[in-house]
Amino acid sequence: MDTTIALKGAALAPDPSGALVWPAERTLVVADLHLEKGSAFAARGRMLPPYDTRATLDRLAGLVERLAPARVVCLGDSFHDRRAASRMDAADVERLQALTLRAEDWVWVTGNHDPEPPEGFGGRIVDELALGPLTFRHEAVPGAVGELSGHLHPAAAVLVPGRRVRDRCFAFDGAKLILPAFGAFTGGLNVLDPAISGLLGRPFEVHLLARGKVHRFPAGRLSPDSGPSYTR
Repeated sequence: MDTTIALKGAALAPDPSGALVWPAERTLVVADLHLEKGSAFAARGRMLPPYDTRATLDRLAGLVERLAPARVVCLGDSFHDRRAASRMDAADVERLQALTLRAEDWVWVTGNHDPEPPEGFGGRIVDELALGPLTFRHEAVPGAVGELSGHLHPAAAVLVPGRRVRDRCFAFDGAKLILPAFGAFTGGLNVLDPAISGLLGRPFEVHLLARGKVHRFPAGRLSPDSGPSYTR
């Protein structure tokens, strides 16, 4: 199945990892790394395995190695909070510093969790990025056209014979594209939740990540969640 996304003349390729590739611009886009989310939760007494940063960097480094992008754009909330960098293991700090040198242009878009991303990791910091016909920002703006954003951690569920499949997804309505969260400890909010669906025009579609592949489904095929919504 062809899962290429055409947005304002740009041909974009969703990757099964949750990253987005713009081949014509040699650009790799990821959203919501939330580095050091585990250590932030541990500081509040919720003990999680302290390996989320390393796992996220492993996946990101694998993409950079495989795709050799000229540009990497991180769509905000790359760091879970203002003190995330101070909690990072020294080896992870060195790895991220080395990783940002692998691209000619590494862009940190600011997010609500990291309005002032820590310096010292290389790259440049912007509130939003305009590149050709597209605008890259953390939070979607109602009515925007040609926009790529993160923030909402979209996920989708579909009913298939014998079971229900739920996983992260890209949400696309022809005018805007909302990327799934890339971080290891980042859940997902069902796209049918008003927080997401209210931003999308009709009809919209999702590109669901499941079993190492990307699967396109129209909104009419999607299933709501019966339990409480995930909170970012």
